[in-house]
Amino acid sequence: MPIDRDKALGAVLGEGEGSYGPDDVILYHLGIGAGFAATDPRELEYTFEKNLKVLPSFSVVATSSFSSRARSQGASGPGMFKVEGLEFNPAMLLHGEQEIEIQRPLPTAASFKTKSVIADIFDKGKAALVIIENSAEDDDGPLFASRMSAFIRGEGGFGGPSGPKAGNAAPEREPDGVVEQVTLPQQALLYRLNGDKNPLHADPEFAKMGGFDTPIIHGLCSYGIACKAIVDDALGGDVTQVKNYAARFRGVAFPGETYVVSWWREGDTILLEAKSKERGEPIITNAAITLR
Repeated sequence: MPIDRDKALGAVLGEGEGSYGPDDVILYHLGIGAGFAATDPRELEYTFEKNLKVLPSFSVVATSSFSSRARSQGASGPGMFKVEGLEFNPAMLLHGEQEIEIQRPLPTAASFKTKSVIADIFDKGKAALVIIENSAEDDDGPLFASRMSAFIRGEGGFGGPSGPKAGNAAPEREPDGVVEQVTLPQQALLYRLNGDKNPLHADPEFAKMGGFDTPIIHGLCSYGIACKAIVDDALGGDVTQVKNYAARFRGVAFPGETYVVSWWREGDTILLEAKSKERGEPIITNAAITLR
């Protein structure tokens, strides 16, 4: 059934209350590859309660991965797969872009109110791009916000606007830094415990339905891997410097591959991109971290 932009636009996907604690933070960090050098003091800051810190990219799962907990505290809404005017095959869904805005450094534990809405829908010809905005605030005010672009293959041509062009292009000079990050063969199976149970990342038969020979790594896992690489290599491990992080998912990654993350500093912005070392194919492009 064709997408009906007028019906779906502005739909509230959920409202309620959420919370997380140190174990949730550690699970997320393990899901994006932290702790590979298990006894390194710098890695223990991501994987052990003592001196624990929170990567800004954790915010992308803080409101969604613990949805059962949020529902038990009064969340309501149809969810993306039940919005009128937005029927589609889940196997054709890919994460297109992601942006987060961190109002203040994330604590290791928090309770907050959440809201998720469909902010826009763009027609990309062969695909639809659905923009979903999530926000969270606690007793002290806004904590963080995120903006996700869901790329739905085969659902374009419904007559909507095409949307803005991608920005944050990498400069044409040698990068200021390059980081390699090896992933585990079970990386997607581990990351899915953060809440995204799409079988595209676990079930080989489902992955083939989506056009992939094997399950792929979550786009948000790649997003976190690149964020950690920049925080560690360009910011000396200081997670509090990140104010905003936006990225486009240019391609897919497969469990067991090595990410090559390149970065360029331009004033208070760090531009970055990531590719597969084994295939030479891009994974993340048009990405930027804005510093405080």
